Amino acid sequence: MNQHGVRPVTAGEWEKVRELRLTALRDPAAPVAFLENLVDAEAQTDAFWQGRAAGASSGRAARQFVAEAPDGSWDGSVTVLVEEGGTVDFFGEVVEKAQGHLVGVFVRAGQRGTGLTEALFEAALEWAWSLEGPALGRVRLFVHEENARAEAFYRRFGFVASGRVVVGTPSNAEARELEYVLERPAAGR
Repeated sequence: MNQHGVRPVTAGEWEKVRELRLTALRDPAAPVAFLENLVDAEAQTDAFWQGRAAGASSGRAARQFVAEAPDGSWDGSVTVLVEEGGTVDFFGEVVEKAQGHLVGVFVRAGQRGTGLTEALFEAALEWAWSLEGPALGRVRLFVHEENARAEAFYRRFGFVASGRVVVGTPSNAEARELEYVLERPAAGR
């Protein structure tokens, strides 16, 4: 049983946000797991990372959750972006109704299979479902077609393939990203 706590980041933790993100981008699965690459991330200024942490620590637009070990180190993360109805998403499509979008899913190799990913997803979804004005109707994520391990986890967690496929990412024009969705639970569940 893991002894990690899961909590949102605070604005002042930008250095730890940067360290965990750079670690994630060094992971062998990074080319099929993230749209960002290590070279670009390492080139970002401190102000970029400060803004990233601040933007993911308060308000409605985004929230980053981390799995924190008893010694204070971070072993995993997930971020919820809120896509408001009527806005244009990352892929250039108009969002019909407010929804969450999970990104940046990462757990250090030594902690995989310990329940950290589940705990991160539970915290992220609890936050997403708690939002009002307007409430989020669903949460979605995208997974590279060659990332079978992640795809299997998302299905086990309850996400369902929507059938939407996005072709092309900033780093690979041929990449195929599959959309998975989780509908808002019915009231009282």
